[in-house]
Amino acid sequence: MDVSTFLGQFPARRMRRLRQTPALRRLVAETGLQPWQLIWPLFVRPGRKERRPVSSMPGVYQLSVDEVVREVDQAVSAGVSAVLLFGIPDRKDEKASGAYAPKGVVQQAIRALKREFPDLIVITDVCLCEYMSHGHCGVVEQRRGRVRIANDPTLTLLARTAVSHAEAGADMVAPSDMMDGRVAAIRAALDREGFEEMPILSYAAKFASAFYGPFREAAESAPKFGDRRSYQMDPANAREALREVALDVAEGADLVMVKPALAYLDILHQVKTTFGLPTVAYAVSAEYSMIKAAAAQGWIDERAVTLETLLAIRRAGADLVITYAAPQVARWLREG
Repeated sequence: MDVSTFLGQFPARRMRRLRQTPALRRLVAETGLQPWQLIWPLFVRPGRKERRPVSSMPGVYQLSVDEVVREVDQAVSAGVSAVLLFGIPDRKDEKASGAYAPKGVVQQAIRALKREFPDLIVITDVCLCEYMSHGHCGVVEQRRGRVRIANDPTLTLLARTAVSHAEAGADMVAPSDMMDGRVAAIRAALDREGFEEMPILSYAAKFASAFYGPFREAAESAPKFGDRRSYQMDPANAREALREVALDVAEGADLVMVKPALAYLDILHQVKTTFGLPTVAYAVSAEYSMIKAAAAQGWIDERAVTLETLLAIRRAGADLVITYAAPQVARWLREG
C-alpha cells in the first residue's frame, strides 16, 4: 500500500501536533546522535610538547604523544569513547618502515593511551602513505617502463603494520589503503600472531575524492607524483562500491566504512541496507574545514550545521561517525 492510499483511509490529520515543543520533538525523533557514536581522528608526531596547527583545519593539530594524552583526557571527559590514530614519522623511506616500527609514533601513542585510559577504544589507521617517501599507499615499482603501485608486495607491509599495532595494544585496526586482498592478508597475519579477537574496520568504499585536501596537509601524505585513482574508487561508481564492500566482508571485515560521508550518503545507505554490518562514515577533512570556514565568515551557525550534518550521516545509515569535531560535538550534546 502506498502512502496516498493509506492516508485516504483516514480523516485529515495535523502533522504539527508532535512538533510543538522541544520535549515532544525529542520524544518522536527517528534518528539520534550520541557522543559514543563519534570517533575522533588524531595526528601523532614525534617529540614532546609538540602542537603544530594544521592551517587548513582550524582547531586540528599534529600532536606529540604527551599532547595526545592531554587532549584525549579532555575529550573523554566530554564523552568521546573512541579515537583513530594517524602517524607522522620523523623519517620516511620507500619501505614505510616507520609504519611497523615497534617504537613508531602510533605504537607509542597506543601504549600511552591504553595506560591512561583503559576503556578508551583505540583504533589505528593501517596505511603506508604517511610513511612512504613518495607519499603513495603502497610499494612503488617499475614495470614495462611504467611506474605503478604494486598490490601484493604492499599487503605484506600492511599486515606487518596491523600486527605491530595489535602488539602495542590497539583495540581495532582500520586498513585504508584500498589494495585488493588487504583485509584477508591482515586477518591471516593477526590470527597467526594470536590476535584472533582483533576486529578489522575496513575502509571498504573509499573514493578518490577532492575532499581529502586538508587531510593531506595534516598527515603530510600528499603523493609526490601522480594520484591515487588507480587504487581508490571512482566517484562515479555505486554498484562497484557494493562489490568492494562484499569482498572485504568475505575476507573478514567486522565493520565497514564509507569515505567521504556527505557526498556519498547514497552509498552509505546502500551499504547499510545491503550488508547490515556495523557501518562507519568518515566526515572527512574538507567537510570539517568548509563548515569552519563558513562559520568564521558568519555565514552559518557552526553548531547547528555540524549537528545537522552528522544527523544526516546517521540517518543515511551510519552507526558510527568519524569526525574532527567529535570533542566539541560531544560537549554540545551534553549541554542539550
